[in-house]
Amino acid sequence: MSAAFEMSAWHEGERAMQARAGVRERMELIGTRVVRDHMPDQHRDFFAQLPFLIVGSVDQASQPWASVLAAPPGFAHSPDPRRLRVDVLPADGDPLAQALVPGASIGLLGIEPHTRRRNRMNGVVERVDGGGFAVGVRQSFGNCPKYIQAREPVFVKGERPAATPRRVEQIDAAARRVIEAADTFFIATSHPAAGSAGVAQGVDVSHRGGRPGFVRVADDGSLTVPDFAGNSFFNTLGNIVVNPRAGLLFVDFDSGDLLQVAVTAEVIWDGPELAAFEGAERLLRMRVVSVLHRPAALPLRWVGAELSPYLDATGQWPVPASESASVFQWKTGMRTLTDGR
Repeated sequence: MSAAFEMSAWHEGERAMQARAGVRERMELIGTRVVRDHMPDQHRDFFAQLPFLIVGSVDQASQPWASVLAAPPGFAHSPDPRRLRVDVLPADGDPLAQALVPGASIGLLGIEPHTRRRNRMNGVVERVDGGGFAVGVRQSFGNCPKYIQAREPVFVKGERPAATPRRVEQIDAAARRVIEAADTFFIATSHPAAGSAGVAQGVDVSHRGGRPGFVRVADDGSLTVPDFAGNSFFNTLGNIVVNPRAGLLFVDFDSGDLLQVAVTAEVIWDGPELAAFEGAERLLRMRVVSVLHRPAALPLRWVGAELSPYLDATGQWPVPASESASVFQWKTGMRTLTDGR
């Protein structure tokens, strides 16, 4: 997303997606009103009440990664409308630990699942010290509550210690179980100019939600995700148009395990696979580059979830012919396969 607000709020990839979707002129009018170069007080207060923060970064090989930081509320706070201070650092083994350097582009998502509120802030790391880091605001904007599953996080005491991260080059059985059961994941993308001196485009991180099992894992390990109607910003897909690399984050809400997946992605606009998925306007097809397992990395747990009412207008992947309904229901965590509720 461009910081040249007087010209356009959108970069070339976002504009291309908006044009393909038939909303280009409308979004040009909306863009300069909803995308700010500072944080409004409402957003500043919102970030300060959160116990976790989703972070998008880019490593030295230009691969985006999605990460999560957690600490008691107040760890993220805004001293003024153009800055956000984060009083925690990523753990060893998190790709964010190496990417977090002064001058680096960074994307931040504040999300409160139990109230279905979320706000985004993209900027540049201004300072890193022993207690955390500071981010200078480049873009600040809100998001609608669509597809967020309502669940409230709690910190756990005496949690099992985090194990050594394990990296593999493809989806293994443990990763497949997490992904096929997921009703939520986060995706980090970047403009290819992210980090270039004097260039405004940077890193973005976003939320994706659906019925349990909405991320399909193919036999070859590729991932397919339906893209539902949203705000037409196309921050994520617009970045993918100009830079196909992306980073996914799956959270095991019961155990605190994290799964971080590096992928290359493409947008699918038509075909029988799209037509078969009710409510999907596009598909996102992703090839896995590497998978990072981080057991017990998050000191938060979520009890239960209320699926978003917006999912009533969406479908689900067909049951694989090789699996019985009972097996597929167990793998995806669905209550039923007939109504999906």
